[in-house]
Amino acid sequence: MSALSDQLVTFAILAYLVAMISHAIEFALGNARARVRVAAARPARELVGAGVGAPGGTVTVPTDPVPPVSVTDGRSAGRARLAGRIAVAATVVAAALHLAALVTRGVAADRMPWGNMYEFVLTVTFIGVSAWLVVLAKRPSLRKLGLFLTLVMVLLVATAELVLYVPVVPLVPALNSYWFVIHVSTIVFSSGIFLLGVVPAVSFLMRRGYEAGKRSFPYTLAKRLPAAAALERLTFVLHAFAFPIFTFAVIAGAIWAEAAWGRPWGWDPKETWAFISWVVYAGYLHARATPSVKRNVATWIAVLGFFTMLMNLFGVNIFFTGLHSYGGLS
Repeated sequence: MSALSDQLVTFAILAYLVAMISHAIEFALGNARARVRVAAARPARELVGAGVGAPGGTVTVPTDPVPPVSVTDGRSAGRARLAGRIAVAATVVAAALHLAALVTRGVAADRMPWGNMYEFVLTVTFIGVSAWLVVLAKRPSLRKLGLFLTLVMVLLVATAELVLYVPVVPLVPALNSYWFVIHVSTIVFSSGIFLLGVVPAVSFLMRRGYEAGKRSFPYTLAKRLPAAAALERLTFVLHAFAFPIFTFAVIAGAIWAEAAWGRPWGWDPKETWAFISWVVYAGYLHARATPSVKRNVATWIAVLGFFTMLMNLFGVNIFFTGLHSYGGLS
């Protein structure tokens, strides 16, 4: 089962890579699709004059100077649509392989697959991509965000497989508690939603700059993204949904610490950075609800929150020693 899980993770990475490339192709062919949409939506006006055109002297002509759509544009637009559909299908396949890898890993270990950094990253990324598929089902117009989401998936899942991988081992005694499921499951779930939330957050910052007239890198990447307002709204919804779950996870961790170590809080490095993340995300939600704070400023706070989560996940486990060291590379 352990070997099967490893193989499934490899196949999932390849499927995410296919999805990312397909999204990139859709992006690259976006100009042709835009020209086709513009041509299809062009209004027409009627010129009325004696003896001109159709009966009654009426002829219909375009009102704008947009050049006619070429056969090449039509083919490119069709290829862009096909690439987008392939990207979504590949993402679904990758998520299914990802889930199967987690299930087989859990069966092989005879426990929930959250006992070390490798398993934790695999689970967080699965939650992130699953949440993305739910969002995509409700808002298909956001599909082009898939390029950035699949890029994140390829990087994180590949890092887990190539750098963080450890063989299946039993849980350490400190984790052998029912609080393991309560605390870690809520941390994993909220972290996965925060992971998804940073994608529209960064996309909003790029799109906002593009709409403001900035044409340098990376703002040009946002040319074909949804409107800034839609991206900012999605960022808020995801963070507002994840924050209460994350808050419960921190509280559950304190209760577990009281039962296991005789104190609810000891400023262990992992606890400290969890608290920092909580403060930053609370600051984002407060800033987002304050009319005097600009939306791009609030969104930068959300992006900062994600970096604190990365520090808590990777930096603390690698560079610090504490009571949570069992979540590291071994």
